[in-house]
Formats: sequence, C-alpha cells, structure tokens
Amino acid sequence: MDPATFPPLPRSRRAEFTTTHWSVVLAAGGGENAEASSALERLCRTYWYPLYAYVRRRGYGPADAEDLTQEFFARLFARDYIARADPAKGRFRAFLLSGINHLLSHERDKAHRLKRGGAVQVISLDQVDAEKRYALEPADRLTAERVFEKNWATTLLDGAARRLREEYVGAGKRDLYDQLNDFRLEAPERPSYAEVAARLGQSESAVKSAIWRLRRRHQELVRAEIAQTLGDAADVDDEIRYLLQVVASE
Repeated sequence: MDPATFPPLPRSRRAEFTTTHWSVVLAAGGGENAEASSALERLCRTYWYPLYAYVRRRGYGPADAEDLTQEFFARLFARDYIARADPAKGRFRAFLLSGINHLLSHERDKAHRLKRGGAVQVISLDQVDAEKRYALEPADRLTAERVFEKNWATTLLDGAARRLREEYVGAGKRDLYDQLNDFRLEAPERPSYAEVAARLGQSESAVKSAIWRLRRRHQELVRAEIAQTLGDAADVDDEIRYLLQVVASE
C-alpha cells in the first residue's frame, strides 16, 4: 500500500493532534505539571509492552524484563532521560530504543534494579498478561530490534483503530461501526454489501458510501498516530512506508 493512500488530516481536524509524543515528554520535563505528567503516564502505558518484549528478546527473563522496563519509565518520569529528548533527531521510537539500550548497557556492570515491591511502580500492569502476549511473538528468527518495531507498528495501528471506534460510538453509531468494521481492512470473510444493507435497513449505495467514509477516517487516524511520533511532519510518508513494511514482514 502506498503512503499516498493515507490522506492528510482535513484542516478542521488538525487541531486534535497538535500534541505529539515529543511535546508530551518536553512538557513533562518543564517541572511539576499534573496534566503533562498524566499525558506522560498514558504514553508510558502505550509503549510499555514493545519495550518489555524488546528486553525479553535480548535474553532477560520475565521478572528482570519487567523490572528493567519499569526502571526505564521510572527514569523517564524522574526526568533523567528527558534532557536527551530532541525532536530534531526525528523518530520517537528511536528515542525510546536508545534509552532502553543505554539502561541495558549500564545494567551489565551494575546490579541495582528497581525491584518489584521494593518501590512504587510508575505503571501498574499485569506482567502475566504481558508474558502471555510475548509467548505469541514470532520465533527467534526476528531480532530484538525487529520485535520492537513490529510491536511499535501494531501499537500505532491499534491506537488508530481504537480512536475510530470511539468516534463512532461517541456519535451514537456503534451498530454502524460494528457492521462496517470488517470492511475497514477488507477482512477476507466479510459479508456482502447486500447483507449489510439489509441489516442496517439502507441501500447498497448508502452502505458503500459509509464504508468509504469509515476507511477514509481510519486512514486519517493512522496518519495522525504516526505524525505524533515524529519531530518533523515532513517525515510522515517515509514513516508510513516503513511501518507498512514492518507489518508485512515476518
């Protein structure tokens, strides 16, 4: 799929996405700010698993991987890494990967850990669920970096899909979304237009138009999710192209 498939956001909707991951981190580094800290916590929750899976693939056991991932975000909350955050350097995923590698490098020579139960965790997560998810990761043919990138891409796409559903539900169109969702990514066993039209009490033409609008909005949201991870909006098309390659690879 060509990045051109993902259209720029309409001008009326661009204001929704003026806050990027970079701006959240930089705002949190500006001092005690409850709103910025809350946004930073949401950001940490979003990318906790991709980093956890990366550390696991680097050879650490479940408990150590949890401790190290928690410690990374604890240091981020403590502003230790925020000073290194530079949107001019590009992609937010590179910032996270550089930070976790820095931590792992130091851990080779230092036994200190943020132990579970020994300090307040910055993020409360179910490590058992994380490990169940990790068990579904591809075989060892994928490097730790590739595992991170695939989970990064999946996280962004899941975020766009979740936002799309929330918009439809918020507009009182949950049933419409449920009926059309199979067409969002062209599921192989999706129903026919006639079947959906009969369920919704609409014409096939109306259903086709509704599917086009759903796909269009989904594509806008994917683009917006990716744009939030970049320091320069001009990099969006390249990042979309790379993300699609990552998702398609095995």
